[in-house]
Amino acid sequence: MVEQARLLKRPDWHYVLAVLILLSIIEIVNLFSGRMLNQFSVIPRELSHLGYIFTSPWLHGSFTHFMSNIVPFAVLSFLLLEFGLKRYVMVSGLLIIMTGLLVWLFAREARHVGASGVLYGYFGYLLLAGFLSKRIWLAVISVLVLVFYGGMIWGVLPSQPYISWESHLFGFGSGLILAWYLRKA
Repeated sequence: MVEQARLLKRPDWHYVLAVLILLSIIEIVNLFSGRMLNQFSVIPRELSHLGYIFTSPWLHGSFTHFMSNIVPFAVLSFLLLEFGLKRYVMVSGLLIIMTGLLVWLFAREARHVGASGVLYGYFGYLLLAGFLSKRIWLAVISVLVLVFYGGMIWGVLPSQPYISWESHLFGFGSGLILAWYLRKA
């Protein structure tokens, strides 16, 4: 109850809300434009698409794809805020860059869109960072993420041809690396 009250008093949650609203606005525009924005997706090893590592996480292939990302993205974002707003912004930015570059370099030929690379990065980061912090509340977050989102780990394996499991894999790995690298920062 005390932790819940502390979370609601933090002004940082407004930033996550702003990101969620922006993702929703982009989805609405993309939906009503017939997915025209998806031309700004990552196509591996196409030099003209390298810069789209910054736009691809904001786009989704369908409304179902968007909905499957938005709720866990919100939950994991709010949990990541427990590490502080500065850490949330740093981890988010680095995940976009790291995951995007790895997908651009190594993924199969396809259009890669969606926030799931960042989402899997948050998952990996939160699984490890709480334990490495040696702070009880943050370790509890790691345990809760494992219990409630542990099934996500299967998403790093190839399952369906239209799902970018590479984004999931590279996002998850990047999240683990960032948790380790930023453990003393």
